[in-house]
Amino acid sequence: MSKLFTPIQIRDLTVKNRLWVSPMCMYSCENQDGVVGDFHLVHLGARALGGAGLVMAEASGVNAEGRITPWCPGIWSDEQAKAWLAVNNFIHEQGAATAIQLAHAGRKASTYRMQSGSGSIPLDQGGWQTYSATNEAFTGYAAPRMLDTSEIPGLVQDFVLSAKKAVDAGFDALEIHAAHGYLLHQFLSPLSNQRQDQYGGSLENRGRFLLEIVEQVRSAIGAGIPLMVRFSATDYVEGGWDQQQTNQVARWASELGADLFDISSGGIVAGVKIPIGPGYQVNLAESVGVSTGSDVAAVGQITNALQAEEILQRGDVDVIMVGREFLRDPFMGLRAAHELGEEISWPVQYERGRWPNA
Repeated sequence: MSKLFTPIQIRDLTVKNRLWVSPMCMYSCENQDGVVGDFHLVHLGARALGGAGLVMAEASGVNAEGRITPWCPGIWSDEQAKAWLAVNNFIHEQGAATAIQLAHAGRKASTYRMQSGSGSIPLDQGGWQTYSATNEAFTGYAAPRMLDTSEIPGLVQDFVLSAKKAVDAGFDALEIHAAHGYLLHQFLSPLSNQRQDQYGGSLENRGRFLLEIVEQVRSAIGAGIPLMVRFSATDYVEGGWDQQQTNQVARWASELGADLFDISSGGIVAGVKIPIGPGYQVNLAESVGVSTGSDVAAVGQITNALQAEEILQRGDVDVIMVGREFLRDPFMGLRAAHELGEEISWPVQYERGRWPNA
């Protein structure tokens, strides 16, 4: 059997294969209330029908100010949790597992969605005052206010309460979003964190906010549910967040109950040169895996089954996360099994389309 279609168990969860749908922002909560509807049911459900082992829902705000845009989903209210439950029920019926990315955008919140404009939404047009580790703006965005030390425990609790609601909504696993220049990354990176309190300065201090969240979320959700963290392994800037710091904070997070690290890169500052190409972030994930001994997921221009299998066969990556290729082909999982010669179950309604078509 191929490694891509070998099940993986993390705590109490067994996932049928290692080809997972990466969290991808859809900006499609049209009522701007963080409540998902038919679009998310169809969008995420189609990838489950298409053979993905786990479908991860996009960055979902742990509070209203944490959303990237007013059109992003949330997981801070009972109404939002109820809507997610309907999505999860359908995905589970297709034999796939589910996860959600718990997120706060920090200074990159309150922005327009792609079809509406760019940059920050003015306060008088439905935007809100953002906050961050710093009072310095991300390029092209409105300036945030710097969080007071006393406010941070409340934000930790927002992650904890959202984690509980996510479990109640039927999610099988959770991911804490500490990548792509959003709030937790803003605390981790020395490029955006020059604080003088216990959340700034040393690596231990810059990692403190994230680690408090990991520890308290793990305590809140119990021992059986997998907890993941997404990191940007490098800022691609001299003196910024880098692989060595990522590996160390991941080791600390592992000791506090994190199970898998989902490794991406960049996002803290604009205008950096990123060496994009097929599998360009795989080596970043491999480094975290070797350093921590934990499960890791690789992502970044992984577009076909043979490429994914080769990455897994090298031995330092445990899961393949796919984003854009699952946008192009919701049935990538079924196609990948065919390309690797694997016999897997198809949705009974689609059996007539099974390769080769008799």
